[in-house]
Amino acid sequence: MSCHPSTQEVQLNAKVMKLPGTEHPITIELSHVRVVVSVAKTEIVNSRDALLLRESSYPPVLYIPRKDADMSRLERSNYSTYCPYKGDCSYYSIPLGGPKSVNAVWTDERPYAAVAEIQGHLAFYRDRIDSMEIAANSSS
Repeated sequence: MSCHPSTQEVQLNAKVMKLPGTEHPITIELSHVRVVVSVAKTEIVNSRDALLLRESSYPPVLYIPRKDADMSRLERSNYSTYCPYKGDCSYYSIPLGGPKSVNAVWTDERPYAAVAEIQGHLAFYRDRIDSMEIAANSSS
């Protein structure tokens, strides 16, 4: 077995960075909503500062500041992915949710400059949590 990857492996493992544009637009803005995420009747997130990321034709995603999440309820996973527009993505599971909540949360810890606003934020797969309540953000 060779210690050097084949040319094909190098090409498959090369990370290509792409910039958002007219072909693949990405916008990020303050959501102006309150977001509460719960798993097993336990509140994991309560935020009034979520960002709304719209990317190309994908459904919009709420990115919640870590400061608004109970990080003690999350367990870092070994799973990771890569997006050519955002960068490397790390995952967390929510043990309270059991198998359903494995890799339920993702975060772009060092996102590319074009989406730098999402650094320090978390996003949730809605089918891996019990509820995500979204309400108009009020000052009261």
